[in-house]
Amino acid sequence: MLTTLSISLSSFTRFLPKIPWYWWGIGGYLSIMLLLPILALISFTANLTWAEIWRITTHPVALSAYRVTFFTAIYASSINGIAGVAVAWVLVRYRFPGKEIIDGAIDLPFALPTAVAGLTLATVYAENGWIGSLLAPLGIKIAFTRLGVGLAMVFISLPFVVRTVQPVLQELEPELEEVAWCMGASRWQTFRRVILPPLIPAILTGVALGFSRAVGEYGSIVIIAGNIPFQDLIAPVLIFQRLEQFDYAGAAVIGTVMLLVSLASLLIINCLQSWGNRINQRP
Repeated sequence: MLTTLSISLSSFTRFLPKIPWYWWGIGGYLSIMLLLPILALISFTANLTWAEIWRITTHPVALSAYRVTFFTAIYASSINGIAGVAVAWVLVRYRFPGKEIIDGAIDLPFALPTAVAGLTLATVYAENGWIGSLLAPLGIKIAFTRLGVGLAMVFISLPFVVRTVQPVLQELEPELEEVAWCMGASRWQTFRRVILPPLIPAILTGVALGFSRAVGEYGSIVIIAGNIPFQDLIAPVLIFQRLEQFDYAGAAVIGTVMLLVSLASLLIINCLQSWGNRINQRP
């Protein structure tokens, strides 16, 4: 039997393509880090019927968590789509004292632990916080509400827009703006017809990256939100609650939904990047 097995293996290896060793290493690493965790997540739903999967996916609490997560992430990324362009414009086109400090602080959400970010935001925007105490008399409550969820998403997704738009702005030649002004164009017309078109692919890519990051955020939101169903409960927190209840199948189903959304977001990001590269390569 061993002889037969060795002959079969040797016959099989002869048909294997001559793949360099480093491709085997890369494939093995990606399989361990990406493929196996995804398969493990999906395997938790293998013992469920389609009816049970549909029931868990469309549960009212789950649907509410999807709405809070996705719509709030859309709002946050849209806000950063405008604010991020403004910040990148100021950092590229103007010189002022402390510019390097502000430029470095843009990356703070990347380095700051999300739990620390949530604690800081909850402290500042609570009813007795520095900013929350000023908004409380106006009837505006941010911490432990859906506004707090949106605030945390804006905070952690802002660098994506700034860092994708900033290099494109740096490559734009100021002479193009001067030519437009010499031809009688106003500043708004110059921005809309000369500056904005090359920026659109970068803006859309940054917004998509920020949306993906906001959808998967957990550490800061679980602290600043009240985590109440039908109010400010997001899908990542709902998954953790399911795990605390030892409902591994329910957590896996909701996690699979989030995984599919993340894969769709990744596909959109890649399409936007390819589109932007084609536009930038045009003469």
